[in-house]
Amino acid sequence: MDKVLRLASQQGVVIFIKSTCCLCYAVKILFQEIGVDPLVHEIDQDPEGREMEKALTRMGCSAPVPAVFVGGKLLGSTNEVMSLHLSGSLNQMLKPYQSQT
Repeated sequence: MDKVLRLASQQGVVIFIKSTCCLCYAVKILFQEIGVDPLVHEIDQDPEGREMEKALTRMGCSAPVPAVFVGGKLLGSTNEVMSLHLSGSLNQMLKPYQSQT
């Protein structure tokens, strides 16, 4: 769990994914379309990936991936992200992390 928390606080927006997961890809693209360049960590490419997946589940992720952290705090997985996006709250939450281009 320590590694997950350390990685999650390295940047404003961090997403833990599996490289073959289509929902992970969709969430990553959503953030990029909003103008946020998240730090993406592919846990299936990490030697400690299994432990990280278990830690994400213990932290409260309904599904271990994608796991989205904003400001070092767990936002959630696909359901939470999409609910926030549909309500318009996600854009507001991500404003500080949007690129200024």
